[in-house]
Parts: sequence; C-alpha cells; structure tokens
Amino acid sequence: MKLKLKNTPEQVELIKAMGSRDTTVAREASEAFAAFIGPVVSKVLMEAGTSSAVYSDLSFDEDDNPSIPLDLWSQETEGYTTVWSQNVAGGLPSSVVEGFNEMKVSTYRLDSAVSLLKRYARRARLDVVSKAVERMANEVLVKQERNAWAVVLKALATASTNNQNHIVTAANQTLVLKDLSDLLTKVKRINTSYAKGSTTSSYGVTDLFLSPEVVGHIREFAYNQVGNNKTDLPAGVREEIYRGAGAQEIFGISLHELVELGVNGKYNVLFDSFYGANPTEFDPGTDEVLIGLDLTKDAFVRPVARNSETGGTFTAQPDDQFVSRSEKIGFYGSLEEGRVCLDGRAVAGIVIKA
Repeated sequence: MKLKLKNTPEQVELIKAMGSRDTTVAREASEAFAAFIGPVVSKVLMEAGTSSAVYSDLSFDEDDNPSIPLDLWSQETEGYTTVWSQNVAGGLPSSVVEGFNEMKVSTYRLDSAVSLLKRYARRARLDVVSKAVERMANEVLVKQERNAWAVVLKALATASTNNQNHIVTAANQTLVLKDLSDLLTKVKRINTSYAKGSTTSSYGVTDLFLSPEVVGHIREFAYNQVGNNKTDLPAGVREEIYRGAGAQEIFGISLHELVELGVNGKYNVLFDSFYGANPTEFDPGTDEVLIGLDLTKDAFVRPVARNSETGGTFTAQPDDQFVSRSEKIGFYGSLEEGRVCLDGRAVAGIVIKA
C-alpha cells in the first residue's frame, strides 16, 4: 500500500509549519495534518485489505459496548448456534455456543506510531512525510488482516455439524475441477443438515481464496487436460482462461489470489495451528488450504467504533511525547474493531496434500 501527498502550495506550507520551532505553530499544524490524514488512511485500509471483501461493517459509537441480535443474522430462531470471535488482538480465536439472543461482542484496539525529524518538515520533504504516514497505515493493515483471517481460518478448522467436516481433500496433488464440484456438493449437504432436513437453502460457495501457485494451476487449464480422467474443457472455456491469464470464475465461484496462502505461507501455517497438531492431517510445509466462503450470508461481521467528533473509524493524532530538544514530530493512529463469524455454514475449504 502506497500513499503520496500532493505537491500543492497548501500542502507544502502545512508541512513546513509542522517543523516550526514555534511550538504553538507546530502543534496547530500537526493537529490539522492529523485531521486530514485520518479519513485518508481509513479509506486506504478498506481498499487495500483483502478482508474488507469478506466482512461487513457494524458501526457503533466509541466507548459503547456493541452487541449483535443473533436471531436477525441467522435463519434459525430457536436452539443454539456456534459463533467464532477473538477477544484480544493477536489472540487465539475461540468458539462459543450461543442462543438466538443479544450477543455482546469483544473489540480491541489496533494502533501504530511514527516519528520523523523536524528538519524534513521544514524542507518540505513530502516524500519523507508520505513514507511516515504510509508506514503507520501499513502497520495497522498488517495487524488488521491477520486478526480478520485468523477468525476465518479458525472457523474453517473447527466448524462442523452432524460430524460433517467442512473440508474437502483434493484427489490429486493439484486443484482439479472435481475438487470444486465436491466442495459445492459438501456445502449443499452442510446447509441441508443445519436446516434440519429442509431443502429450501440455496447457499453455497461464492468466493474461493487461493495461493498464487494454485492460480497457476488454473492457468494451466488453458493448455492441459484436467480432472481425474484427463478430460478436455470446452474450447470456449479454454480460450477465456487463456485470454484472461487465468479464470476469474469457475462454476460460478469467484477466485481471489491471496499471497499469504500456499506452502509455508503465513495463513497456511496459521491454519495448521488451528486444524490440529497431527502432521498426517495437515503439514504447512507440503500441504496447502483453499478457503471457500459464502458471502451471501453476511456471516462475517466487523464491529468498528466511529469517532464521535469526526465520524471516522481511524483516528490520527499528533504524538506529544517529544520534547523540543529532540527536534522530532510524530503521529499515532488507531482504530477499535472486532471480528466475528456468526454462521459456520459460510465457510468451507479444500486441502491439497503433497
């Protein structure tokens, strides 16, 4: 993620004022700059993060205690449901069996701080100031993504009903069309069992997150035979894959490349810590997981606090820890959020074993 400040006279004067030796002038300029970058960073976090495509925001006033009425987020109105959430940033997501009532949600604070020498501001080094803001935003983004995907992976690793695992094991050492077909069948059966035998549910898998290596396998569909029986795809499908440098959709499932997945990938290792310690089940050094989600369910919710003064979700402020003789200025930014999976039917996956 990159941020770049526009080289306008107003921007230059504001940056120079932040480096002023007059503490009053520097303070006022820093507060104005912080108020300016807060909404910018908030927008960039939403656009740069992959989890923003998965989670829907549930805003609440800061200092409030958010809650979710589970009966409105589920098709069921009686009995119990399993909810996955994370109580602290970087902690282990846990599952809780809840009734269909008001559920309190735990949130946590994600923050970052940066500083730079005042002489860069006095010289109007917009590139240095841009890099400082970029560093602050990237640090929050990395924390935000890890916490978001941890809840998804925990739900995938542990979600089951009526002894039905939510994971399909690939038949070959690569992804083939049969694996996608098996995944769709399994998800349909899982939804039916949740609905106590009802066949009215049309939910399935809408999005599949996979590693760059598996995306490469899909590109090979354009010139290799696929499937257990080495069958050919229709010519039109092969041509579409060839011209598009890889299919964006197969069987109505949208495909998304996630670089953190793959052998020894960060999320691959994280999934292994949730899935089980038995190396015969999953070895992050040789196996990899593909994450299938049903984004029609609104099962993944992100409670996020809104600042009462600005209305934004990301708040940036001048850092007042620096004394005059340090010749430094700094900023810190933060947001308060939580991550919750409300419905285990919304997640399933494919494990490709070596």
